[in-house]
Amino acid sequence: MTPTTTRTTSGQRAAATRRANARRRSAAAKRAAATRELRQRTPARRAQDLAERSVLVPVGAALVARDRVIESVTEAVKPYRSRETAQRRIERDLRRFERRGTTARNRAERQLKRTRTRVERELRQRRSAVQRVLKRNRGRVEREARSLRRDIRRQGRIAQTRVDDAVSAGQKAVADVQERVVDAAS
Repeated sequence: MTPTTTRTTSGQRAAATRRANARRRSAAAKRAAATRELRQRTPARRAQDLAERSVLVPVGAALVARDRVIESVTEAVKPYRSRETAQRRIERDLRRFERRGTTARNRAERQLKRTRTRVERELRQRRSAVQRVLKRNRGRVEREARSLRRDIRRQGRIAQTRVDDAVSAGQKAVADVQERVVDAAS
């Protein structure tokens, strides 16, 4: 790097700094002037500015809206400048709308079929689960019923045996008493 290049670069930086400082001073001077103007306004002038602004804002908004409407209508009408282009455009749009409708219908049908298949599968799964539970519970109830019948029969036999034992013991006791009575009477 030569000393001349360094001086040129330094000079350029100094010039840029001076320009930036000048811009800042100019902006500050403009702000100060605006502040002085605001302070010098009379209440009547302020009221007049406010009234003027309240009229100009809606007018400007209406004009902007009008411009946007005109622009959108102009853009919408462009393809229909001649009869042939309008006819081609309409036919193209109709084909596009038909394709879009067909696509939407097919998508809805696929979605409906998927939903129906899913619901049917869930119903089959639930039905088979309920049938499994019923079959298991029926088997359990039948096993418990057989077990209870066996227990009741067993308890009945035991009770019958005890009753028979009690009857024979009672008959034996009656026979012993009768024998004693006969022995005592004789």
